[in-house]
Amino acid sequence: MRIDVTTEPGDPQHPNEDYASVALPASGRGGALVLLDGVTPPEDEAGCTHGVPWFTARLGGALLELSGSRRDMTLASCLADAIRRAADAHSGVCDLSHARTPQATVVAVRWDDAVVEHLVLSDSVLLIEAADGTVTPVLDDRLHRLPDSVRALGATARSLPRGSAERAAARAEYGRAVESLRNATGGFFTAAADPEVARLAVTGSTPRSDVRALAALTDGAARWTEVFRKGDWAACLSVLRGAGTRALVTAVREAEAADPEGETYPRGKARDDASVVFAEL
Repeated sequence: MRIDVTTEPGDPQHPNEDYASVALPASGRGGALVLLDGVTPPEDEAGCTHGVPWFTARLGGALLELSGSRRDMTLASCLADAIRRAADAHSGVCDLSHARTPQATVVAVRWDDAVVEHLVLSDSVLLIEAADGTVTPVLDDRLHRLPDSVRALGATARSLPRGSAERAAARAEYGRAVESLRNATGGFFTAAADPEVARLAVTGSTPRSDVRALAALTDGAARWTEVFRKGDWAACLSVLRGAGTRALVTAVREAEAADPEGETYPRGKARDDASVVFAEL
């Protein structure tokens, strides 16, 4: 078995809000991986004194422990319990009802001799490589299926002159429209303080014999395919197997540096935290 992990902050002056971990039991029969992408809140609008890195560390740690030790629970149940644990850790001092209480996207996978189980919530990506080399992306695409009216606001903002007051106002309006759909019916979902969101995750399983490798990527690393169009998902996994996770993140950083204002490749952040876990089973 080969495990390769890279995680890097988008801005070295700010804490990395991603979480990446892998657990392999002493028996050598199976394992689990967890990848979280913490959602950066607007400044002074989180309702929490602890911050996103604190939250992702607790949610990720709890989810990894439960995924590895509680084989009697589904991954969705593990996520629900992990959310509950993280919420309990600061419910007495923070406003967990705040719309931007700390939250994260989630990828969780566990495997044994018989089966590979997976869970994806929000816009981080899981790639599953079959024994024949076919690569299947597991995506929760609800964030990319926003109502046409909201998408139109984004298009309008991008069409206005950079640096203009009109563009700034249009982007703010678009941001408010997107935020109104966060963890809301008809919108998209992230792991925050409500355990019930776990049942809305994309889940599934694959026979262990049909899986050769796995790759989990936060959206900052998935930019290699989704934003910068360096190659499809199969090509992405090929880079991870051949050059490694560090090489993929480096390629993303080079693409960001070549388009610092997002003029050629529009994106929400010029640079983003980027994390990848590659597991060759």
